[in-house]
Amino acid sequence: MQAYIDAAQAPEKNTGAIKLYDREAFDGMRRACKLTSTCLDALAELVEPGVSTQDIDDFVHQFGLKHNAIPATLNYRGYTKSCCTSINHVVCHGIPNAKPMREGDIVNIDVTYVLDGWHGDSSRMYPVGEIKRAAARLIEVTYNSLMLGIDAIKPGATTGHIGEAIQTYAEAQRCSVVRDFCGHGVGRLFHDAPNILHYGRKGEGFELRPGMIFTIEPMINLGRPSVKILGDGWTAVTRDRSLSAQFEHSIGVTEEGCEIFTLSPAGYTLPPYVRS
Repeated sequence: MQAYIDAAQAPEKNTGAIKLYDREAFDGMRRACKLTSTCLDALAELVEPGVSTQDIDDFVHQFGLKHNAIPATLNYRGYTKSCCTSINHVVCHGIPNAKPMREGDIVNIDVTYVLDGWHGDSSRMYPVGEIKRAAARLIEVTYNSLMLGIDAIKPGATTGHIGEAIQTYAEAQRCSVVRDFCGHGVGRLFHDAPNILHYGRKGEGFELRPGMIFTIEPMINLGRPSVKILGDGWTAVTRDRSLSAQFEHSIGVTEEGCEIFTLSPAGYTLPPYVRS
């Protein structure tokens, strides 16, 4: 039986118990997540052929400093960059470098800022110039998978409702769901209980209760779901070198359903990103 605990009474570490947060915590998450999503909005104008992922990382680092926030990934378990940049067949945790991006690439940019102790965690896909239809379709399927998972959230449902919604849709679109990585609790900690699987069945997992805060971040592949980790210890790639995509939101469970903390202030949803 999964334990639930009042976050205000919980130690600031991952004990395996699921923290239930109050209104003040939700306010803190709104501020941190708005900063992260504002940065992701700004990156839409930076991503283009010839720009390197190190250029992106430099922007993310400086943007955070300007707004009195710290990138959570910087020096996290030995990781030395301010964001993750995952191109084409890289599933997640791609390390920024000086190599220029090329026309037709797709890149996931994953940013987490720590603001006043709260972690705002989100990622989006960006096209690099004109991309192929298969890549654009994968991005669309991945975004829809995320939003269908979010739609399944309500008190009394289980984490299996989220996983089933994502898996059923993605596989019906002839894509696959990565099993090796999952969403996670977030708040005062970067990674906390519970784990949020992006596959499963209704009724599996544990009950969703108001006050829970976690990420949903499905990784969807055009080919098979299998991945491997490269020698750097971080970069995860598809074993068959098929394209992979990911979107991520930070979510708070409410009495009525849920609140998406990391919605785009500019109204961006799917690329190409146009202000609403």
